[in-house]
Amino acid sequence: MPTASNGSVSLYYHREGDTAGDTAPVVFVPEAGLGGWLWGWQHAALTGPFETVVWDLRGTGRSDAPPTPYAMSELVADLEAVLAECDTHSAHLVGSGLGGAIALAAARTTNRVATLSLFGTAARGDEFSLDALFAPPTDREAIRDSLEAVLSDEFRAAQPDAVEGIVDWRADGDADRAGWEAQRAALGEFDATEWLVEVTQPTRVFHGSEDDLVAPAAGRELARGLPRGEFTELEGAGHLAFVERSRDANDLLLGFLEPQVNSPADGS
Repeated sequence: MPTASNGSVSLYYHREGDTAGDTAPVVFVPEAGLGGWLWGWQHAALTGPFETVVWDLRGTGRSDAPPTPYAMSELVADLEAVLAECDTHSAHLVGSGLGGAIALAAARTTNRVATLSLFGTAARGDEFSLDALFAPPTDREAIRDSLEAVLSDEFRAAQPDAVEGIVDWRADGDADRAGWEAQRAALGEFDATEWLVEVTQPTRVFHGSEDDLVAPAAGRELARGLPRGEFTELEGAGHLAFVERSRDANDLLLGFLEPQVNSPADGS
């Protein structure tokens, strides 16, 4: 099982795709409490054009779960440890919610970030209302109920098999209450409004128009505050817009990332 280490904390990651050439890989940063299953649709679409890396935050899945609340700086250091273990000098980061905040903070503090693709992300921790996302991995009914907060009614009605698959994956790989609360604590200190101008990497902010956990207006504000930020709304989608609108999200991601290959931001 491949792992990276940040001090005594072991972090599980999965790496796939061709490592040849100078193209920066795509590294996915998950939402609070959610396992690597979250990026299954994007991982399948982007592996090939890019090398991809999916990893579990500390407190989730096969990564270690230290008992104390986690600081944003620790989660950023974990990401850097994964990048270093993969010998990645430049990466395209794709993050959701807390993962978007981690990616944003990393872009400010490390030169390893080529671009940012942020889903359901805001510039301040108080704009994240993620409590409805949590469900105990041992309670399938609670998991199923929690999906009402992050996936649209239309998707859940039209894709019952996909919903049951998500319930299975969440039961197998999500964080328990302690891990969730420890991760969630990192947003308590998060406020990027004063330093967004320092994040000069090309950035696309994606947001479901029906996101009840992070308001679309917060995503628009984030994009406006970034020197190279652009905002894209996915009509009718909830917080996990890249799950329920995976084809659209994948096309948008590829359309954003492929022009960056061999550009100065890609390290070539």
